[in-house]
Amino acid sequence: MTKPKNALIKQYKKVFQYDGVDLVFSPDALLAVTRKALSRASGARGLRSVLEGILLNVMYELPSKENVSKCVITKDVVEKQIEPTLVTEGEGLGKEEVSA
Repeated sequence: MTKPKNALIKQYKKVFQYDGVDLVFSPDALLAVTRKALSRASGARGLRSVLEGILLNVMYELPSKENVSKCVITKDVVEKQIEPTLVTEGEGLGKEEVSA
């Protein structure tokens, strides 16, 4: 999911980079995505479906948000279907977290 040249995670990271955002998955989140996809028993399509479900809203809303530097996906985002955390960088104010 992360190692091959055209891995799904790498593809999504590239999409987020177009908006200047670093997409970050915790190790627990990657494991949760894998478990969820395996429970659907649909192989790579299952992985893509799980990732789309997690990232679709954020990918849609991201271009309208300003100063977002990072999108963090945790185990809770995958399992409890909460919104990913968007980290913004203020002008000299350090980092501030806002939800999607």
